[in-house]
Amino acid sequence: MRCLPALLALLVSAPALAQDAPRARAASAKEGVVREIERGFYLKANAGSTIFLMNRGAILRPGTTLDLTLGGDFLDKEKVSASFDFTFGQAIHNGMPFDRQGELGYGPNQLIEGDIHTFALLVGVEASAYPVRRLGIGGHIGGGVTFVPLLMNRQYYDEEVVGLSQGDGAWGGVRPGVHQGVRPTIYAGPTIEYYTKLSHFSFGLDVDVIFPIGLDLGLKATGFLKYTF
Repeated sequence: MRCLPALLALLVSAPALAQDAPRARAASAKEGVVREIERGFYLKANAGSTIFLMNRGAILRPGTTLDLTLGGDFLDKEKVSASFDFTFGQAIHNGMPFDRQGELGYGPNQLIEGDIHTFALLVGVEASAYPVRRLGIGGHIGGGVTFVPLLMNRQYYDEEVVGLSQGDGAWGGVRPGVHQGVRPTIYAGPTIEYYTKLSHFSFGLDVDVIFPIGLDLGLKATGFLKYTF
C-alpha cells in the first residue's frame, strides 16, 4: 500500500515529461551554439603614432594619432574572416617653425606652417586568417581623403609667412599646396587581433603605410580596442 501513492505520481508525471522533451529540444535549437568569438558590426578605437618618411620627415616630428572606426564583417568562417570599415582619423605633429624652414632653404614641396593637425576620412577592407582559435593575422587596404587645415591667422600667413603681396615673407612668395583642399590618401598594412574571453571585446595592432598625396609618405602604428555588437 505504501508504494501505491508513488506509483500514481509516476503515472501522472510521465505524460508531462513526454510533452516537455520536444519543447526543450526546440529551445535548444533556437538558442544555437554558444560562440567564443563574436563577429558582426563593430566599433574600433585606435591610438598610436604616425611618422613621415620623405620630404617632410625632417620638418615634422612623429605625431599622436587617433582613429575611430565603424565596420562590419561580411565573411565569417572558422579559419578566415573579412570586413569593411569607415574611419575618421586625426593626428597632431610638432613641426619646424616656418621662418626656420625658409632660412634652411627648403623647397615648396616641403614647406609647412609649422605644427599641423590632420583629419582623414577613410574607407577600407580587412581580411584575416586564424592559425589558432582566438588569434587573427591579416591585412587591410583602403583609401580616402586627408585635410590639413591652416591653424594660424590666414592674413598673417599670406603676408608674413608666404609674402604674397610683396614677396617679402619668410617663404619669398611661395605658397605650398598642402594647406589647400584635400589630399587623396591610400593606405595598406598588416593587422593582428586577439579575441579575449571577455565576450565581444578584442584588441590588437595595426601597422599602415599611408600616403596622403601632396603631404608625405608615412608609417602609422596604432594599437586598438574593438567591441563587436
